[in-house]
Amino acid sequence: MPHDAILVENVHLELGSGAARVHVLRGVSVNIGAGEAVGIVGPSGSGKSTLLMVMAGLERPDSGRVVVAGQDFSELDEDALARFRGQNVGIVFQSFHLIQNMTALENVAVPLEIAGHDDAFERAQNELKLVGLAERMDHYPAEMSGGEQQRVALARALVVEPAILFADEPTGNLDATTGEQIVELMFDLQAQRGATLVLVTHDLELAARCGRTIALKDGVVDTADAPRPRALVG
Repeated sequence: MPHDAILVENVHLELGSGAARVHVLRGVSVNIGAGEAVGIVGPSGSGKSTLLMVMAGLERPDSGRVVVAGQDFSELDEDALARFRGQNVGIVFQSFHLIQNMTALENVAVPLEIAGHDDAFERAQNELKLVGLAERMDHYPAEMSGGEQQRVALARALVVEPAILFADEPTGNLDATTGEQIVELMFDLQAQRGATLVLVTHDLELAARCGRTIALKDGVVDTADAPRPRALVG
């Protein structure tokens, strides 16, 4: 049985302030094995993207425990957490989040440069070739289609060879055909590298392509709709 890549225990998180404060996650507990592909589904506002942000170390829970790749996030300050993400985690967002005044090559090289790799641009070139953008390396995001921008984002997420790949609605801004191409590429690269994939999506057909699905509803794991794998805790 694979060891846990991600362990979330009884996590609570409230966002907002005053009358607008919302209890987004209400005692969520899940664990995800190394090398798994897991889809997180649920209606809008169910907390699925927030759960991904907590798992990725981009949101701190108010209470509960988050352990990723053997590292308890509560033991890390913000700088150490950022270093951990840079070495272990890749993230693909719906809106690409590319740096507009940088070329595709420069965007992909950024996380390697931050980590101090001398071969950042060479590795970035290789990653862009793998996602089919060998001829677009010197183009800026504004000169590229949505699908090309998402390929750049995927290359940037994978160039550090992360143990865990997070994807938050990665096809949300793409047409059906382009979205399918990105999905095929993402699953192929994840399988080749043995990385853990956590995919947030509203698309149940896409989620079904994962090995397992976790359903959220009103900030809790919806065990009525989700399968009953070993991974659901609490």
